[in-house]
Amino acid sequence: MKNFIALGLILIGGIALAQQLKDLTLDQAVLPYYNGLYPKYWRNLQWVKGGAQGAYSFINNDTLIVSRYTGKDEAVGGAMFTKKQVSVGMASELKRFPNIKWHNADEFRFQFKNKAYSFNLDKMNSSTILSLPSNFENVDFADGMKLAAYTIGNKLFIATAKDSMLAVTEHSDTNVVSGQAIHRFEFGISKGTFWSPDASALAFYEKDESNVANYPLLDITTTPGSLVNVKYPMAGQESEHGNVGIYSLITKKVVYLEKQGGDEDYVTNVTWGPEGNFIYVAELDRGQNHLHLNKFDAKSGKFIKTLFEEKGDKWVEPENGLFFLPNSSSEFIWLSERDGFMNLYQYNTDGKLIKQVTNFKWVVDDIVGFTKKEVLVSGTGPDPKQLHCYKVNLKNGKVTQLTKEPGSHSVNMNKAGTYLIDNFSSSTVAARTNVINVKKRKSTVLNKIEDPLVGYKIGQCEFVELSAEDGTKLHGRLIKPRDFDQNKKYPVLVYVYGGPHAQLVTDSWMGGASLWMHWLANKDYLVFTVDGRGSKHRGFEFESAIFRQLGQLEMKDQITGIDYLKTLDYVNKDRIAVHGWSFGGFMTISLMLNYPDQFTTGVSGGPVIDWKWYEVMYGERYMDTPNENPDGYKKTSLLQNVKNLQGDLLLIHGTSDDVVVMQHNLAFVKKCVSEGVQVDFFPYPMHRHNVRGKDRAHLMEKVLNYVIEHNK
Repeated sequence: MKNFIALGLILIGGIALAQQLKDLTLDQAVLPYYNGLYPKYWRNLQWVKGGAQGAYSFINNDTLIVSRYTGKDEAVGGAMFTKKQVSVGMASELKRFPNIKWHNADEFRFQFKNKAYSFNLDKMNSSTILSLPSNFENVDFADGMKLAAYTIGNKLFIATAKDSMLAVTEHSDTNVVSGQAIHRFEFGISKGTFWSPDASALAFYEKDESNVANYPLLDITTTPGSLVNVKYPMAGQESEHGNVGIYSLITKKVVYLEKQGGDEDYVTNVTWGPEGNFIYVAELDRGQNHLHLNKFDAKSGKFIKTLFEEKGDKWVEPENGLFFLPNSSSEFIWLSERDGFMNLYQYNTDGKLIKQVTNFKWVVDDIVGFTKKEVLVSGTGPDPKQLHCYKVNLKNGKVTQLTKEPGSHSVNMNKAGTYLIDNFSSSTVAARTNVINVKKRKSTVLNKIEDPLVGYKIGQCEFVELSAEDGTKLHGRLIKPRDFDQNKKYPVLVYVYGGPHAQLVTDSWMGGASLWMHWLANKDYLVFTVDGRGSKHRGFEFESAIFRQLGQLEMKDQITGIDYLKTLDYVNKDRIAVHGWSFGGFMTISLMLNYPDQFTTGVSGGPVIDWKWYEVMYGERYMDTPNENPDGYKKTSLLQNVKNLQGDLLLIHGTSDDVVVMQHNLAFVKKCVSEGVQVDFFPYPMHRHNVRGKDRAHLMEKVLNYVIEHNK
């Protein structure tokens, strides 16, 4: 087995005797959360703002529980509040305990429908603090929920105690959209409004989509069917014009930043300075290889200076704003991949690089928070399958790992910087919640969560380590039946994604696998996955190796996985199928057409067929424009090799998909018709890019039945 190393066995589902185990239904496997087969972490777990040291709260069984970690390996207290108690003073009783935010130790606040409420722990009742119109969207609260920014259509409003519809923008042209996320949620953008530290001003994204082509979607719920147009900028075509506005609640006026780049450049990572005097924006050219971090006056919107620039031969991708140091309005941390891995750099607001804080050869995911002397970060550590928390001394750079157990840790630090809440799982631990003493590095279990799969027939899972053609290390996962017999020959389903910003193989519950994979495994199948070049948590070189040739190197890495499978005596080498969605759908068809002798069957969901039909922001980062990279677009198009198809192929698409528009799949079907190639096609009417809700069970039944029936 040259170049292949098996790394370990994961046993999932407890140690109950085989004859006592229950079989999973497909519905349970596809919708585990709704069927009680997902680890039951405490909901809305958080530190109590202004409470005693170590005070925390969580929701369990529709009851809010307040407790306190004493630092002596124990939790004490246990005040409890029911949804019936919280409903006192409200217009209607709560059907479910809402997620809450602590205002202080005696009061928490929450949203219910179109109102914000405050619950007083002493008075034991709720009172309305803010009302919004019933048709609000994109709400963003501030000042203890006494203020809220929200949108209706393309317009932006603010709700105050006196005025529930204070207009910020009133654009009559629906092409101009205020207060919503722009640039199609790329560059770490997840919302469209940003309150100043004292809530006296609101920064917001605004986009002008006048030059962006309309894309037609069919609504079949009306009689007759009706047309719904969405704005969809395709690679190489005209894109939206983005900017940032600032509304002052004092002057009741809007100013716009003096954007420095071209109309179609990107404005990203909006950050308020701690004193509210300045706004910082990472401006990126449309080519996505030249970034300017710019400073603006928050009152006038005037450009002050560029603090620094970053350039890249392939791309520069800002995904985080500025992280200002505690008690400082002049020094901040900037996250950058400029040295090949995401690391921390300390700057001042004049643009001077003070120092590189970290020099990790692994990926930092996020900044967790600060103590007086340290910054806490979340990152992979040396094993990219894991996630850990580290503290880094800002003065001498000393690094201390705070999460010790192998696996995946998600942490939340209290305001004092003394404790971390740690939600943890691994390939051998279903779930656990710990509290960690930051100074002493001591971890105490708060909640040991039961494995919901104990008593069910769940298969075996192995991590494998492979070597690509050039020696690059790849990580894979192989799921076997519970009653695996090494003397049998098993068919295989390869589950693939293969694109940026995704990782499938992780040291977390079930190894990162979906539960339906175990359902299939127990139908006497092997389910195999490899994270190839382009996937996340491996650094810039690993991710950017796909530049201008999407799918090409990724396919070779998948074939490395196939070659490994064929070294296993228990693999039926003539019965290998492949399935994936979105980028994974693109990869599925790519593999079926370029390696037709390797796969009998493929199921491709929501696939990209030709990158010229994909959106500007994502597509041009990885492929440049069609004019700049004509050979790359031609080579990666799936329309050119249709005649190569030998196996059975099922194509699936949501008819209202506004991410990978259905033009992709229909064009592929048309090409198959013209080439005399038979394929199967199944639409999901009115579903978007992913089939969600109860219909997902129907989807996976369709996918897996097709695999079982045709992979022969």
